[in-house]
Amino acid sequence: MSILVGKDTRLVVQGITGREGLFHTQQMVEYGTNVVAGVTPGKGGEWALDTIPVFDTVSEAVEALDANTSIIYVPARGAADAIIEAADAGIALVICITEGVPALDMVQVRAYLDTTNTRLIGPNCPGLITPGQAKVGIMPGHIHIPGNVGLVSRSGTLTYEVVYALTARGIGQSTAIGIGGDPIIGTTFLDVLQLFEADEETEHVVFIGEIGGTDEQKAAEYIKSEMKKPVTAFIAGQTAPPGRRMGHAGAIISGGEGTAAEKMEALAAAGAKVARHPDEIAQLVAASFGRG
Repeated sequence: MSILVGKDTRLVVQGITGREGLFHTQQMVEYGTNVVAGVTPGKGGEWALDTIPVFDTVSEAVEALDANTSIIYVPARGAADAIIEAADAGIALVICITEGVPALDMVQVRAYLDTTNTRLIGPNCPGLITPGQAKVGIMPGHIHIPGNVGLVSRSGTLTYEVVYALTARGIGQSTAIGIGGDPIIGTTFLDVLQLFEADEETEHVVFIGEIGGTDEQKAAEYIKSEMKKPVTAFIAGQTAPPGRRMGHAGAIISGGEGTAAEKMEALAAAGAKVARHPDEIAQLVAASFGRG
């Protein structure tokens, strides 16, 4: 079993004819993802990779081919409109890879999505993968193997590092999700933890946060009060100075809130096993399965 994407995913790629869109579409197709259509305004009627029809609008792709998931490789200036277009077309799940989307645009997008049934992952995220079923994003598919560890992260690079270490130990993943590192995103840690808790085949959750904001503390409250499944956590940015942004737009400590120490303390108090460095994550997970 998996969450959000799998064999029933019918993917439309917004921005498919651009360099990034076309490259990653090919990678997703080669992985086995069911890419049914692409969208680039003004290029309707063309074909991508010789087999994928291109439409002018998302609604046309939904009507013609029953697309239910969208991934966005549209430049930042048009990404918000692309998200809203997908929602208006009835797409249930939208993944926005684009980075640099203005925060004001995302405030408007979030307010609009709250009136729909569309779930957004991102922006500024690597996407998600259910190993052996579907890859919707830019993550390297070959490092993943099917299994029962769910992974949620703000950091794409750390996700890859941890997945590689888990796979090297023979520990597979149910679904791995990068939620994005911007201050305003569509799907939060708390949202994903609830999905993993409800997934019958996810037995353990890896949680990778970073400095900035209080989403990790909110997630810790849920872990403490609601989660029955074990959680292994790591917080990036443990040596970051206050007031300086580190990497992601959301990774900034301000007003004394959002420090790594606060987040690690909250997660430990919630019962999560907290790794001190990335290499320790896979060790802790392996130990929980008796493979230490």
